Amino acid sequence: MDTINKFKKYSILFIAFIGLAVGQSCTDKFEEINTSPVGVTDDQANADYALIASFLAQAQRDIIPEDVGEYQLANNLCSDAYGGYFGAQAPFVGNANNLTYSLVQGWYQAIWVQRYIKAMNPLYRVIELTKEDQNLQDIYAFSLVLKVAAMHRTSDKVGPIIYSKYNVINDDGGISYDSQEQAYTLFFEDLNKAIDILKTIQNNEDSPAMQKADLAYTSKRYSHWLKFANTLRLRLALRIAYVNPTLAKTEGEKALDPVNGGLLENVVDNCYITLSVDHPLNIITSSWSDTRLGAPFESILRGYNDPRLPKLFLTATDPAVAGQYKGIRSGINIDAKSRYDNYSKLQPQAMKMQLMVAPESWFLKAEAALRGWSNAGDAKTNYETGIDRSFEMYNLTAQASAYKNDATSMAMPYVDPKAVKSGENDVAASSPYLSKITIKWDDAATSATKLERIITQKWIAIFPDGDEAWAEYRRTGYPILFPVVVNYSGGTIPTIPGVRRMPYPQREYNSNSAAVAEAVEMLGGQDNGGTRLWWDVADKTF
Repeated sequence: MDTINKFKKYSILFIAFIGLAVGQSCTDKFEEINTSPVGVTDDQANADYALIASFLAQAQRDIIPEDVGEYQLANNLCSDAYGGYFGAQAPFVGNANNLTYSLVQGWYQAIWVQRYIKAMNPLYRVIELTKEDQNLQDIYAFSLVLKVAAMHRTSDKVGPIIYSKYNVINDDGGISYDSQEQAYTLFFEDLNKAIDILKTIQNNEDSPAMQKADLAYTSKRYSHWLKFANTLRLRLALRIAYVNPTLAKTEGEKALDPVNGGLLENVVDNCYITLSVDHPLNIITSSWSDTRLGAPFESILRGYNDPRLPKLFLTATDPAVAGQYKGIRSGINIDAKSRYDNYSKLQPQAMKMQLMVAPESWFLKAEAALRGWSNAGDAKTNYETGIDRSFEMYNLTAQASAYKNDATSMAMPYVDPKAVKSGENDVAASSPYLSKITIKWDDAATSATKLERIITQKWIAIFPDGDEAWAEYRRTGYPILFPVVVNYSGGTIPTIPGVRRMPYPQREYNSNSAAVAEAVEMLGGQDNGGTRLWWDVADKTF
């Protein structure tokens, strides 16, 4: 894992290019950076939309980072593991690392680098270039959607973020944060602006600028991104359903109203960003040999006899578990990388990054129907259609019916035959941390059970989007995941319910101290991994 030196390099880039307050040496350069970031005028660079296309390509490829080092630190050793998808077989930092709740400063600063330097900065630039240009309103709308898609992931990892005040310098040289509640209100406002524009042009031919800028779709781009924006609005509406049910319902019903353009409902609507390099998970899995199947994912998919599992992972080659799909539990004692190196590897990924898929929209609609939101349809139909769409993604349509009607299969107990101490990583059938939810829809079940069923299937269907998996786990408590065995947090992160957020990087304390202090006040707790975010309420009664 060649990442610490990489982030020393990014410290220089951070000072040189980002519009965040990182001391006087940075603020002196704001005008220069904003005027001509690449040494040419906007008119020169925009003659063939080259500047717009290059900025938006960078932003799209850093909503979820294509850079392998950034992805490993910001995602794979964070949300991918906390969401139950992956486990790490290496005892990084003497096994005192994110997975054992000794949060590594040099790791979680990657979230800041990735989203602000590589996503927010180019998006801010394009928005400033296009917001008043009537010939580029499509690009303005597209940029707003991408901005929300990127920055909600940042907020969902840390809480309060720099959003509305981005590039607005305070008298002390700092830049102020928005609370997470304020940020979500702004997310909805930006999506509303974008959707209003995209609705009016959804049937138009794609402009030359849009053809160059969009890395996801090859036709009907306005219609597709309109559906993406509505599905994103529904995702964010449900995220706040416990903490602000009134606003959640209002925004969710806007997303569900067919007059606003619809959702991502079919597999052809799936949103994947074309990458310029190999998928980072391929490198982390094979070249670096740093990640393997996560134990909760193994337990649930093997217990369900889920035909998607072979599409996602390879069987293990370790003699102790050869021929099985075997995952690593996160937060355990690991003495050497070789102990788990031959557990199940990820199947090779295509050179594209998944941002959002149609099955998610159906599971979102299923939950919205449970909550009684207008135009949500029937919860059972939505739930089963979500499964159908997921199976279709993997060419498994013929097996979907039997799977949906399985009323008995549930997660299987987890056994780790290679644990440092025999049995310490196992999760028995009687454990409260082993999911008991079955697959088949049951109209007679409680609302809480229906929600668990929906979220568990959504979790499977959106793989490998660890950001969303971890966010939904914190919001709902589902799917039921395994707690850590080893907790090196020094009491700052409870083993149950587990890590809730990532702290702010030391760079912010060094260069934007007053603003980050206000952000921590907005957070309502200490700046550590145990403090809940605004939408992560303790009482999750449905």
